[in-house]
Amino acid sequence: MDVSRRDLLKLGSTAAAGGLLAAQAAQAQAPAGAGQTMAPVPLGFNPADPALKLDLVVANGDVLDPSQRLRGTRDIGIKNGQIAVIAPAIAADRAVQRIDAGGRLVTPGLVDLHAHFCPHIGIGLPADELVGITGTTTAVSAGDTGAMTLGAFTHWARPQTRTRLFAFVHISVVGLAGSGQIGEMVNLEYANIDLCTKAVAENADVALGVKVRMTESVVGKNGLEPLKRAIRAAGMAGPQFRVMCHIGNAPGSISDLLDLLRPGDILTHAFSGAGNNIVQNGQLVPAAKAAKQRGVIFDVGHGGGSFDYTVCEPALQQGAPPDTISSDLHGVSINTPGYPVLPNVMAKLLNLGIPLEEVVARATWEPAKIINRVPGLGTLQVGAPADISIFDLVDGPVEFVDTRNNKRTGTKKIVPWLTVKGGRPWGRPPLPIPFS
Repeated sequence: MDVSRRDLLKLGSTAAAGGLLAAQAAQAQAPAGAGQTMAPVPLGFNPADPALKLDLVVANGDVLDPSQRLRGTRDIGIKNGQIAVIAPAIAADRAVQRIDAGGRLVTPGLVDLHAHFCPHIGIGLPADELVGITGTTTAVSAGDTGAMTLGAFTHWARPQTRTRLFAFVHISVVGLAGSGQIGEMVNLEYANIDLCTKAVAENADVALGVKVRMTESVVGKNGLEPLKRAIRAAGMAGPQFRVMCHIGNAPGSISDLLDLLRPGDILTHAFSGAGNNIVQNGQLVPAAKAAKQRGVIFDVGHGGGSFDYTVCEPALQQGAPPDTISSDLHGVSINTPGYPVLPNVMAKLLNLGIPLEEVVARATWEPAKIINRVPGLGTLQVGAPADISIFDLVDGPVEFVDTRNNKRTGTKKIVPWLTVKGGRPWGRPPLPIPFS
């Protein structure tokens, strides 16, 4: 159901060739396709046929699909890896396998726009082993690999993983292979524009664009140059490619950094409290407001050091909520007190007052539109991939902690119960036969 590699490769290669002839124009050009989504694939069968057996029915769940403005008790029928029917009730004898989700929240499979799921490379983790606590069916490897290491992702990590994986290619040719040892942009020679452009354009079915980490300890004395190179590489690869810009303690002027980002580019760790942030002295900096207004995407990217309530709260109050909610889950962050598995990050935003429907949208449909590679991704529309996350929405007092040890209390917790990817429950029983 994914777009063919050949079609995207043609688009990416053609765009890259044009970009090489007009580098300055490419650098300034904003990513195309922001806010677009691909319609689900038509069914090859008639779901109304009473003789048709459905592979799986998820029954009695509290179904929430922001893409359809749908909320209510429904049965979801699955056939051949696609959503076949959503109805108030589906006869039990039509199901080969039936899972009763009564009393539980049922959403499209979670889509994590910023994670590190390229195991054995730097801080990467194995996505499938974590599905029981993440509820995630699609994720983006955010710069784990660069041009010289991308093959480890495309030919090794991705083919062996049931979780659907995409990537931002790091502007550093080595990606995060040496993460924690030395900043990958201290040596600017690693920021090879031509190699990065080629890697992105030639892997357009997998690559969403270019990742760059803009933190003083990462870039050393190179200031904003790594970001400028990342923007140029993405633009030269083609108009559909974005830059994902990590901020921590950003180098130089945060306003100068924000002013470089194009509509459709992604500011991840938007609510970091690591220093030189989008909120200063309790006020959203004007450049952050301007970036939001022109269409820069604000992403949470919680991680182990990148979510601060004292930044997020004023940003919410002053008109800069997150556009996407992501985990930045990796080998270090998973062991930190903030516990940044995606459902827990979603719960933090829910308890800050963002309605449940919007929280779910920002962890499903919104990041799926940014990926824009899979018809129907992030939805429960008929014909969409049968990716479903089922949760216990637990009422009761709960305490959350950010990455700066600030604590907040809440009344709801989102706890994964079962995950379905492509019509196959996995992560815990009940499992299908054959499990293929």
